[in-house]
Amino acid sequence: MLDCLYVGLGGFIGSVCRYLVGLVPLKTQSGFPALTLFINVAGAFAVGVVAALAAKGAGLGRNAVLFLKLGVCGGFTTFSAFSLETLSLVKNGAPGVAVAYALSSVALGVAAAFAAQLLFAE
Repeated sequence: MLDCLYVGLGGFIGSVCRYLVGLVPLKTQSGFPALTLFINVAGAFAVGVVAALAAKGAGLGRNAVLFLKLGVCGGFTTFSAFSLETLSLVKNGAPGVAVAYALSSVALGVAAAFAAQLLFAE
Protein backbone atom coordinates (compact mmCIF):
# COMPACT_ATOMS: atom_id res chain seq x y z
CA MET A 1 0.00 0.00 0.00
CA LEU A 2 2.93 2.32 0.65
CA ASP A 3 3.98 1.83 -2.99
CA CYS A 4 0.64 3.27 -4.07
CA LEU A 5 1.27 6.32 -1.92
CA TYR A 6 4.65 6.97 -3.59
CA VAL A 7 3.15 6.58 -7.07
CA GLY A 8 0.11 8.69 -6.16
CA LEU A 9 2.14 11.54 -4.69
CA GLY A 10 4.43 11.55 -7.72
CA GLY A 11 1.40 11.43 -10.02
CA PHE A 12 -0.05 14.46 -8.28
CA ILE A 13 3.14 16.42 -8.86
CA GLY A 14 3.47 15.27 -12.47
CA SER A 15 -0.17 16.05 -13.23
CA VAL A 16 0.04 19.54 -11.74
CA CYS A 17 3.23 20.23 -13.70
CA ARG A 18 1.53 19.00 -16.87
CA TYR A 19 -1.41 21.32 -16.20
CA LEU A 20 0.90 24.29 -15.62
CA VAL A 21 2.88 23.66 -18.82
CA GLY A 22 -0.42 23.35 -20.66
CA LEU A 23 -1.25 26.92 -19.63
CA VAL A 24 1.61 28.29 -21.75
CA PRO A 25 -0.08 30.33 -24.49
CA LEU A 26 1.33 28.56 -27.53
CA LYS A 27 -0.97 27.96 -30.49
CA THR A 28 0.29 27.09 -33.94
CA GLN A 29 -1.41 28.17 -37.13
CA SER A 30 -1.80 24.55 -38.28
CA GLY A 31 -3.24 23.36 -34.98
CA PHE A 32 -0.13 21.22 -34.31
CA PRO A 33 -0.24 20.34 -30.57
CA ALA A 34 3.27 21.62 -29.78
CA LEU A 35 2.79 21.75 -26.01
CA THR A 36 1.69 18.13 -25.83
CA LEU A 37 4.63 17.16 -28.01
CA PHE A 38 6.98 19.07 -25.69
CA ILE A 39 5.44 17.43 -22.62
CA ASN A 40 5.75 13.95 -24.10
CA VAL A 41 9.37 14.48 -25.21
CA ALA A 42 10.35 16.05 -21.86
CA GLY A 43 8.63 13.20 -20.02
CA ALA A 44 10.40 10.63 -22.18
CA PHE A 45 13.73 12.28 -21.40
CA ALA A 46 12.95 12.44 -17.68
CA VAL A 47 11.92 8.79 -17.50
CA GLY A 48 15.10 7.90 -19.37
CA VAL A 49 17.17 9.78 -16.80
CA VAL A 50 15.44 8.04 -13.91
CA ALA A 51 15.85 4.62 -15.52
CA ALA A 52 19.54 5.25 -16.28
CA LEU A 53 20.29 6.49 -12.78
CA ALA A 54 18.42 3.59 -11.21
CA ALA A 55 20.22 1.07 -13.43
CA LYS A 56 23.67 2.33 -12.49
CA GLY A 57 22.84 2.39 -8.78
CA ALA A 58 22.99 6.16 -8.38
CA GLY A 59 21.33 6.08 -4.99
CA LEU A 60 17.76 5.88 -6.21
CA GLY A 61 15.94 3.41 -4.04
CA ARG A 62 12.86 1.47 -5.07
CA ASN A 63 10.53 4.06 -3.53
CA ALA A 64 12.24 6.94 -5.34
CA VAL A 65 11.97 5.07 -8.64
CA LEU A 66 8.26 4.43 -8.05
CA PHE A 67 7.75 8.08 -7.14
CA LEU A 68 9.71 9.51 -10.08
CA LYS A 69 9.21 6.99 -12.89
CA LEU A 70 5.65 5.83 -12.42
CA GLY A 71 4.37 8.78 -10.42
CA VAL A 72 5.90 12.04 -11.64
CA CYS A 73 6.69 10.96 -15.21
CA GLY A 74 3.47 8.98 -15.56
CA GLY A 75 1.41 11.92 -14.34
CA PHE A 76 3.29 14.40 -16.50
CA THR A 77 3.24 12.68 -19.86
CA THR A 78 0.10 12.78 -21.87
CA PHE A 79 -0.30 9.86 -24.21
CA SER A 80 -4.08 10.01 -23.88
CA ALA A 81 -4.06 13.68 -24.89
CA PHE A 82 -1.71 12.83 -27.76
CA SER A 83 -4.13 10.18 -29.00
CA LEU A 84 -7.16 12.45 -28.77
CA GLU A 85 -5.39 15.40 -30.42
CA THR A 86 -4.20 13.19 -33.28
CA LEU A 87 -7.73 11.90 -33.82
CA SER A 88 -9.12 15.44 -33.68
CA LEU A 89 -6.67 16.60 -36.34
CA VAL A 90 -7.81 13.77 -38.62
CA LYS A 91 -11.50 14.48 -37.94
CA ASN A 92 -10.97 18.19 -38.60
CA GLY A 93 -9.52 17.59 -42.03
CA ALA A 94 -5.81 17.82 -41.23
CA PRO A 95 -4.56 14.25 -41.74
CA GLY A 96 -1.12 15.46 -42.85
CA VAL A 97 -0.66 17.44 -39.66
CA ALA A 98 -1.92 14.43 -37.68
CA VAL A 99 0.66 12.14 -39.30
CA ALA A 100 3.45 14.69 -38.77
CA TYR A 101 2.45 15.07 -35.12
CA ALA A 102 2.19 11.33 -34.48
CA LEU A 103 5.51 10.55 -36.17
CA SER A 104 7.36 13.41 -34.50
CA SER A 105 5.92 12.50 -31.10
CA VAL A 106 7.08 8.91 -31.36
CA ALA A 107 10.46 9.68 -32.93
CA LEU A 108 11.32 12.55 -30.59
CA GLY A 109 10.04 10.68 -27.53
CA VAL A 110 12.17 7.62 -28.27
CA ALA A 111 15.13 9.85 -29.14
CA ALA A 112 14.75 11.77 -25.87
CA ALA A 113 14.70 8.57 -23.81
CA PHE A 114 17.76 7.32 -25.74
CA ALA A 115 19.59 10.62 -25.21
CA ALA A 116 18.89 10.48 -21.50
CA GLN A 117 20.27 6.95 -21.33
CA LEU A 118 23.43 8.07 -23.14
CA LEU A 119 23.89 11.11 -20.93
CA PHE A 120 23.19 9.51 -17.59
CA ALA A 121 24.25 5.88 -17.97
CA GLU A 122 27.75 4.81 -17.08
